[in-house]
Amino acid sequence: MTSTGQEIKNVVLVHGAFADGSGWRGVYDELTARGYRVAIVQNPLTSLEDDVAATTRVLDLQDGPAILVGHSWGGTVITEAGVHPKVAGLVYVSALAPDAGETTAQQYEGFAPTPDFVIDVGDDGYGFINRDKFKAGFAADTSDEDAAFLRDSQVPINMAVFSAPVKNAAWRDKPSWAVIATEDKAFDQAMLQHMAKRIGAEITEVPASHALYATQAVAVADVIVTAAQNAIG
Repeated sequence: MTSTGQEIKNVVLVHGAFADGSGWRGVYDELTARGYRVAIVQNPLTSLEDDVAATTRVLDLQDGPAILVGHSWGGTVITEAGVHPKVAGLVYVSALAPDAGETTAQQYEGFAPTPDFVIDVGDDGYGFINRDKFKAGFAADTSDEDAAFLRDSQVPINMAVFSAPVKNAAWRDKPSWAVIATEDKAFDQAMLQHMAKRIGAEITEVPASHALYATQAVAVADVIVTAAQNAIG
């Protein structure tokens, strides 16, 4: 936490698997209109180490304390990268939140399967969301046109990342907030609630698909602002 005594004005946004940073445009517009300085990480999705490094580069550029935000796989990334000294608080947007020593894959254990979220894995070990299931599994609350664009601009992820253990758990030392999409088909709802409660996050629920970072920009931005106003030591 910071000791500036002032509201934090920097926000760093971290996207998840199968997507890139452009999906944050609505949140970016909301936050910049409210006076925040926003930076968006472009994760290569090649390894946990690479994504953490990409996030750390952006954090290094911040001119003061920042709120670090992650969607989906981005939650694992911010859990590791969030130990950066400029990070004052964490926001998990329907995001994974492993503990130190845990892998992302372990977060799914004991929870219900998600039949609408289907990943096709190539011979090279990289996965795409199944084209026929994409809208239902990832972006059910978008238009057919927007869902098609997201589907056709997918960024594949190296599936090996889900077996990489996290070395640090920033949420153990920094305040956390969680936005949970109640119609998320990528994760079991019980899994999302379990992860958010385990890290002691302040939880906000929104009626949305897994693509809530794009479809619920105002609600997500509101939680980020709350974090910025309260992550002050």
